[in-house]
Amino acid sequence: MEAVILILTLLFVAFMALGVYAGVKAVRAAKRGVDRTITQARRSVEDTTLRAKSYGQPGVPGELAQLRLSLRTSMRATQDALNAGAREDASLSESLGLFQRLSAHGQELDNDLKRLEREPDRATVATLLPGLKERTERITHAAESLRWAARDRARQFAEDDLAALGAQIDLEAGALRHWTTDEPNTSRSEAAGHNWTAPADKQTPPSLTPPDPRLRTGHPWQKSAKPETTN
Repeated sequence: MEAVILILTLLFVAFMALGVYAGVKAVRAAKRGVDRTITQARRSVEDTTLRAKSYGQPGVPGELAQLRLSLRTSMRATQDALNAGAREDASLSESLGLFQRLSAHGQELDNDLKRLEREPDRATVATLLPGLKERTERITHAAESLRWAARDRARQFAEDDLAALGAQIDLEAGALRHWTTDEPNTSRSEAAGHNWTAPADKQTPPSLTPPDPRLRTGHPWQKSAKPETTN
C-alpha cells in the first residue's frame, strides 16, 4: 500500500512539474511574440516618421532623416535576405558574421544621426553632413554587396537545379514515348503457339493504359475542384 501511495505521489509531482514547465514555455513564447510585435510596430512608426521628415522638412533635418531612412532600409533588407538564405545554404554563415560586424557600424551611425536631429546648432550639423553622407554610402554599399551576392548565389543554384531537372524530365519523357518494341527474333509460328493475341478491339499496349485518376497527386498550388468565377 505504501508503495502505491509513493508511486501516485511521484506521478503527481511529475505531472505538476511538467505542467509548470509547459506553462513557463508558453509564457516565454507569448512574451517573445509580444516583444516582436512591439518592435515591429515601433519600427514602422519610426520609419513613417523619418519618411515624413525627409519629404516634409527642408534643409538639415530632412537630409538627416533621409540618411537614417536609407541606412535602416538597406540594413534591414540585407538582414532579411541573409537570414532567409542561411536557412537553406549553410555557407552564408560567414556572410552573416560579416553583416553582424557591419551592423555595429550601422547602429553607431544611426545613433549619431539621431542625436544630430536634436542638435539646435544647424550650422555645425550642416558642416558634418558630407562626412555623414560618406559613412552612410560606405555602409549601405557594403550591405548591398552582401545582399546581392546572396541573391545571385541563390538564383544560380535555382537555375542549376532547374537545368538538371529539365534534363531528367526530357530523359523520362523520351523513355515514356518508347511504347513499341521490335522483336525480330520472334517468328510467326512462335507467336501463334502462344495465346498472346487479343481481339482487335481490345488490344491496348500496356504502357498506354491510362493511369488511375485516384492515384493522381498535385502540387499545393493546383487548382481546386471548385470552378473559378470570372467577372
